[in-house]
Amino acid sequence: MYVGRIVVVGKIDKPAVAYRVSSRSFPNRVARITPQGVAIQPLDPSEIKRNPYIAYNCIRVSESGVVVSNGSHTDPIYEELESGASPEDALRKVLDEMGYERDQYNTPRIAGIVTEDRGYLGIIRDDGLEVAGFSLKDKTCRVICTYELNRINDVEHPFCGPSAYDAARYVVEGGFFNTLENPICSAAWMDQLAVYNPHE
Repeated sequence: MYVGRIVVVGKIDKPAVAYRVSSRSFPNRVARITPQGVAIQPLDPSEIKRNPYIAYNCIRVSESGVVVSNGSHTDPIYEELESGASPEDALRKVLDEMGYERDQYNTPRIAGIVTEDRGYLGIIRDDGLEVAGFSLKDKTCRVICTYELNRINDVEHPFCGPSAYDAARYVVEGGFFNTLENPICSAAWMDQLAVYNPHE
């Protein structure tokens, strides 16, 4: 099944988030750790002129929660948290203001936040906004995707790995995630940041 980009929020033995880019096109993107967090970047910088949606921060770490998303809304959600907004309010406000991506697919904006004991997921599609919070359970996660699995539900998936790097690799190769097509790159946070670029 092809689901596009994937936001993962859960807990292994600690709270964790992960993000995966899936693409039907040639693997032309990578995840890189930066001073701000983790960014998705094209291998050819000139591609940004043709598609502004392919370069963005996907993970940022605030003292109030760790933000993960599939686009430029990562930064304003982080800023809302830093200014004192609750995770749910930060997701709802930014997603509602920015709306879905105005590309040929009306790609939804998806996002998540993890705190010490709660996870949150949000999505804005062309037919509406959904935001929900949930309690974290050991070795499980919830996901929201841009295509197919793009409705918030209570389904929990196994989430494994002793480190952030293992978590990043798991959302490409492990369990349920291994059934999802065309992985390009991934990133994760679990006390620290890590990236996995299998095409490099």
